[in-house]
Amino acid sequence: MVNHRKSSAGRPDPIVLTGVGCVLPNTPDARTFWDHVSHGVPQVGRLDRFDPAAEDMPVHVAAQLRSFDHRPYLPNLPAGHAAKYSREILVTMSAVAGAFRDAGLSPGQVPSDRLSIVQSSSRGPLAWWQSAMTGTAATDPYRDSGAMFRGLAGCPATLSAIHLKARGLVTTISSACVGGHHAIGLALRELRAGSADVVLVGGHEFPILAEVARCYLALGNGVLSPERDDPASAVRPYDRTRRGFALGEGAMTLCLERESSARARGARVYARILGHRALNEAAHGTSMDLVGDVTASVVAGALNDAGRKPEEIGYVCGHGTATRYNDIAESRALRRLLPRHDDGDLPPHGSNKPIYGHTFGLAGVINVAATALMLYHQRLARTANHVTPDPECDHDHVADGPRDTELDLAVSLSFAFGSQTSVMALERA
Repeated sequence: MVNHRKSSAGRPDPIVLTGVGCVLPNTPDARTFWDHVSHGVPQVGRLDRFDPAAEDMPVHVAAQLRSFDHRPYLPNLPAGHAAKYSREILVTMSAVAGAFRDAGLSPGQVPSDRLSIVQSSSRGPLAWWQSAMTGTAATDPYRDSGAMFRGLAGCPATLSAIHLKARGLVTTISSACVGGHHAIGLALRELRAGSADVVLVGGHEFPILAEVARCYLALGNGVLSPERDDPASAVRPYDRTRRGFALGEGAMTLCLERESSARARGARVYARILGHRALNEAAHGTSMDLVGDVTASVVAGALNDAGRKPEEIGYVCGHGTATRYNDIAESRALRRLLPRHDDGDLPPHGSNKPIYGHTFGLAGVINVAATALMLYHQRLARTANHVTPDPECDHDHVADGPRDTELDLAVSLSFAFGSQTSVMALERA
């Protein structure tokens, strides 16, 4: 791979997304991911990871990974090594390896010191710590030779680096639900600075535990969906009947590189990643700006950095948690960003949370992948379960199914506890 920061024409060399690897509920690869997201097919089902009745909790649904075999993804991983790793580590390593392959790369093609891995996780290996602290592990976790791997949030990234011989920057960040965006922003900096030629950037989250559900239930009604009878309809963003989100789990990794290098090797390019803007409102720990001015200013700043204008936005991939404050704040932000537009003229605005639930530190990565694939396929994804619009969100949420379009510029939104706002801007390559 050639290390340069400018194209042959002397302009800054764009950063492009060339590979998507994922292990999500009923979703082993990028093609299946696109099929589920574009058609709005929820993978939220009945919760059986723990017994809600025994825990006395009104939580009945989640987007759960079922059976998983790492061997098709990691055929060269020695069985003795795999036995020391947790399921979460193997899932994440599989997504990282999948992104590398989907980008058309092979071992040795990227110099090891020019290959980096950046991951995001809001909570790390919760299941291991739960079993270790409660004494419910099958064996004594502190006498298990794999304990050091299984208990560290950064091990999925570092063990992926060993597997792929990546000797560049290898790190894992934790920044709640904006962490996926932050990880991609860090990857952009590495590539633009010339510190790496390829960055495998992603997220992993496995929050389907009673303890996590209890945390969100403590925030009150309307945060965690209590849906019991129809799991597929549990998450209803921008809808008057919204009831909150469902917990989701899995891993996804994106392969980012400079466009000149990708084109030189004949790689498929899903989209250009124009830039990232992040802001901490330094205001309320669990709420966000409900007027819309803060988010509008961050979107405008991200587009200005890329030489684009808000009027050019063709789609907004929302955080879309199906909670009242998040939903109305996003719609208000679009109205503040485009004050001369009537609701019917606002850009389409959707959410993929009905498909994979809320995946916290992974959510921003899923959003960027979905947005990039919409740009690549020139088709807007359907927002599932949007039937009765909230009057404050009564504009185009692509509720009528996937829609062919001419899409050039799109934006991904992400918000998090701790007063955090994040925006990624992407364009068609």
